[in-house]
Amino acid sequence: MKKLLNEFKLRMLSRSSNESFARVAAASFIAQLDPTIEELSDIKTAVSEAVTNCIVHAYKEELGTIYIWTRIFEGGTVEIKVRDYGCGIENIAKAMEPLYTTLGGERAGLGFAVMQSFMDKLTVTSAPSKGTCVTMSKKLSLRMGDNAKQG
Repeated sequence: MKKLLNEFKLRMLSRSSNESFARVAAASFIAQLDPTIEELSDIKTAVSEAVTNCIVHAYKEELGTIYIWTRIFEGGTVEIKVRDYGCGIENIAKAMEPLYTTLGGERAGLGFAVMQSFMDKLTVTSAPSKGTCVTMSKKLSLRMGDNAKQG
């Protein structure tokens, strides 16, 4: 992996009101790279989906802690990890299938599909009763004269 240029870690409760905070915090941090509006929107949406999964699935009937670790690497690559210590996922491949949901109702089952479509890479690790870690990365477009992204 390339040289780490900057990072931040965030810990918050799994309250639905914190989902918007998480997306804005990640976007604000990544703004130092001067991303395009589309890149910023993609990242905000992916973070929102990952955090919402923690709130809705990992900690269904209880409050838990969500950890977000955002790192910037030379060349404009951004990596975001969203981690919980909730119920975990029994079958990751099944959970990542579009339209699959364990909750039904108004849930569309598109969270992982949305994350995959907006980010360059998505990795999910999980174990029942131990939690889940979603790692997403995206290489931002380099703009002329932008030294921050080039390290």
